[in-house]
Amino acid sequence: MKVEALIFNLIAVFCIVTAAVYGIWSREPIGTTALILSGGLCGLIGGFFWFVSRRIDARPEDRKDAEIAEGAGELGFFSPASYWPFAVASAAALTGLGMAFWYDWLIAIGVVSILITVGGLLFEYYTGQNAQSS
Repeated sequence: MKVEALIFNLIAVFCIVTAAVYGIWSREPIGTTALILSGGLCGLIGGFFWFVSRRIDARPEDRKDAEIAEGAGELGFFSPASYWPFAVASAAALTGLGMAFWYDWLIAIGVVSILITVGGLLFEYYTGQNAQSS
């Protein structure tokens, strides 16, 4: 995780320095704000990775003397096929459409749809025929 933390923190520093230079040079507030927020978000992710890296053992990716074979093995479970991401994107698009035209009823339907589809995505492998037995 140390490598990831370093990458995100360097991007954060770059964005903040670029925001300072851009803000002074162009005097344009929108781009400066976008760069500051981008730097802040990258710093947030880099800080999280740094925080986690201090609490876990060093991975092969974090050591310079590691061999490629040390990183072999099971990486986790990855869904082979799922329609839930499409459903979540459709619900988000419906909500965005409701917000664009400011139809309260369409926003409400979209928010409920987002909650239902996110729940379906999260619990896809906990219920029914796809339930994982540990």
